[in-house]
Amino acid sequence: MREHDGHVARKRFGQNFLVSSGVIHKIVDAIGPRAGDTVVEIGPGLGALTGPLLERIDHLHVVEIDRDLIARLRQRFPPERLTIHEGDALEFDFGALKGSGPLKIVGNLPYNISSPLLFHLVPFAPLVHDMHFMLQKEVVDRMVAEPGSKDFGRLSVMLQYHYHMERMFIVPPGAFNPPPKVDSAIVRMIPRREVGAGGLCIPGISLREQVTAKDPLLFARVVTAAFSQRRKMLRNTLREFISETDLAALGITPTARAEDIAVTDYVRLANSLADLAAR
Repeated sequence: MREHDGHVARKRFGQNFLVSSGVIHKIVDAIGPRAGDTVVEIGPGLGALTGPLLERIDHLHVVEIDRDLIARLRQRFPPERLTIHEGDALEFDFGALKGSGPLKIVGNLPYNISSPLLFHLVPFAPLVHDMHFMLQKEVVDRMVAEPGSKDFGRLSVMLQYHYHMERMFIVPPGAFNPPPKVDSAIVRMIPRREVGAGGLCIPGISLREQVTAKDPLLFARVVTAAFSQRRKMLRNTLREFISETDLAALGITPTARAEDIAVTDYVRLANSLADLAAR
């Protein structure tokens, strides 16, 4: 059954509506909205999270693309409580909503645009207090994966550079209507805060070891190249950037594969290339 509460879920929008009250309240507790927070919900759908969120805060922003759902939300919630931003979250300027209080972004992200949307949110990280999302469990596993695991990839590196991430809990298919064919999971993303010229505040790493990418675009290009052919060694995938000898000089094993080295190694590598280009 793809219909819920009179609305037919649309495949092109990746709609699966959360219906489990227990899971809903567990998510809201994890978000922990407080008075003074600016909370933005991506894809409110039929308002499963929207209502419980508004029980804890006076006002909520939502970003929704489905006009039928927007009409329902307008009937259910008054404009002084709910501001609806009609449009595609992939094009929305989340930074424009930053006020004096903490900016929190939440949502049950559509499976079909989850990765592009996560990358779209990265530039707003310095303005955000935290983010809580429900995504396909396998996507969350990739987001939080550690070096050396099969799930560790480009998404892992790029997001872990910007955020401290934690998989909170798993949500089974039965919590949705229509039920998806896979498990979902809740992920908490807290932007890493700059600690001055020393770099980014990364839990578990001393301040002396903190590193910040000098050229973020170069850093992204290096990561993309490294993971472009996962089965190949770094000495091959990064050949256009650096020699095998220089890789070894940085303490990076040339025969290692992309998933074998840590986020900080990628930053050190990109910074070494940036220094060479500046000479």
